[in-house]
Amino acid sequence: MKKTILLLVLAFVATVAVAQKPYTVAFYNLENLFDLYDDPDTHDEEFLPDGEKQWNQYKYDCKMKNIERVLFDIAAIQKEYPIVIGVSEIENRLVLEDVVAQPKLAPAKYRICHYDSPDARGVDVAFLYRADVFKLEGSDNIKLICPENPKLRTRDLVVMWGTIEGEPFYFLVSHWPSRRGGQYASAYLREACARQIKGIKDSLIAQNPATKVVVMGDFNDDATDDSIVKTMGAKGKVKELESGDFFNPFNAMLRAGLGTLAYQDSWNLFDNICVTENLVTGSTGELKLQKAKKSKFYGNIFSRPYLIQQEGQYKGYPLRTFVGNNFQNGFSDHLPVYIYIGK
Repeated sequence: MKKTILLLVLAFVATVAVAQKPYTVAFYNLENLFDLYDDPDTHDEEFLPDGEKQWNQYKYDCKMKNIERVLFDIAAIQKEYPIVIGVSEIENRLVLEDVVAQPKLAPAKYRICHYDSPDARGVDVAFLYRADVFKLEGSDNIKLICPENPKLRTRDLVVMWGTIEGEPFYFLVSHWPSRRGGQYASAYLREACARQIKGIKDSLIAQNPATKVVVMGDFNDDATDDSIVKTMGAKGKVKELESGDFFNPFNAMLRAGLGTLAYQDSWNLFDNICVTENLVTGSTGELKLQKAKKSKFYGNIFSRPYLIQQEGQYKGYPLRTFVGNNFQNGFSDHLPVYIYIGK
């Protein structure tokens, strides 16, 4: 009898442990995930079979398999597929349909939230999400407003909102304008993006303080730069948070010398996931930002030896798909990032 009771208790504990497993939310810059077809309205000529990179079916299939490997290996950490994955540098919905159809990802039954944007190269941002966990209520694309450059053709912001375990969530993914022309000369573009995102967050919190806002993307600025810290207002320390603030867990990681991309033999951390204070402190609802086991950080960078160049001029850098026009059969020039949310 005692043995039977013990087995029942152990089974109950195991069930509770599974139920309390935190959810994974990730972001990954897929680095130029183009299809094979010419879009006459965009500058995609470089990634065509007769283009400079001779982008063909073999290379496309290699890229798909590499993306599948990375996303599946992130899922393997928790033995559960991420519930939301933000992506950037994808040409259209077609390439995302191919991603979610990969054999190791198909069981997640990912749905796609994507909008075509006016970017000159034709690249967009988007979400993959698990409808069994994130109950979608709506989505939209938001144009970047930059008064100093109203004719700018760049990526839209993509947003979606709904609930997780009955709690309201609002997700936003963006790919901020690059540093082309110099970091400081182009800073006003990223400042405009940061300012707009803060305005969206402030409006949402004012309407419903229980809404948990999660903003992610390739910001083309470091987690400690003014655009993120001052303009967007993303603080790097939990103890400094006030109601309605953004918290950026990757600020502390950058200060510790970690990064997601390398340039001129140093690491940058452009890939960020920022969350509102209520998801950090639990001031509304039960779902909270959680640390990985044995980690001192709330943020996580996914890095494995196969993602890193092991030799040559770029040894130690992320192993990208191309160096110049030379196909490397790599993954991306960025490493993925992710956070955990749970009770």
